[in-house]
Amino acid sequence: MEQLNRSDSSDEKCAFCKIIRGETTSHRVFEDGLSLAFLDHRPLLRGHCLLIPKEHFERLEDLPPDRIGPFFANVQLMARAVEKALDADGSFVAINTRVSQSIPHLHVHIAPRWRNDGLFSKFLVWRRSPYKDSSSILEVQESIQSTIKKISAGIQARQS
Repeated sequence: MEQLNRSDSSDEKCAFCKIIRGETTSHRVFEDGLSLAFLDHRPLLRGHCLLIPKEHFERLEDLPPDRIGPFFANVQLMARAVEKALDADGSFVAINTRVSQSIPHLHVHIAPRWRNDGLFSKFLVWRRSPYKDSSSILEVQESIQSTIKKISAGIQARQS
């Protein structure tokens, strides 16, 4: 089945494709052959990451069926790593399609959650929580990266 909303493996103007190509800087926390995760530059909460497929697909419905399982295995890995790295009580995982999708490239929001973190107001308005400085961004980035390595090593050890 032909993908209607995929121009190529990359889109010249897409902000996320520019990150994948290294044309735009980001604070990467995970990468494999299929996907890339990086800290959101306008985080809902400290540790909020975006996971994107490396190929340009606009929406979840455009992701080929054979990539859904591997991509969501990475979503699961990221959610576990973000929770563990930031000592969170849980996580928030979300995908917008069209409505509220600020960049037309499939992306999954993975944000740590703590009880009473104030993410949702009584009017369900997203509250952004910017990092206080660049060192706090790097601290979170390094914590998530090292946690992913530990989780991945544990998965590999169990599979051996």
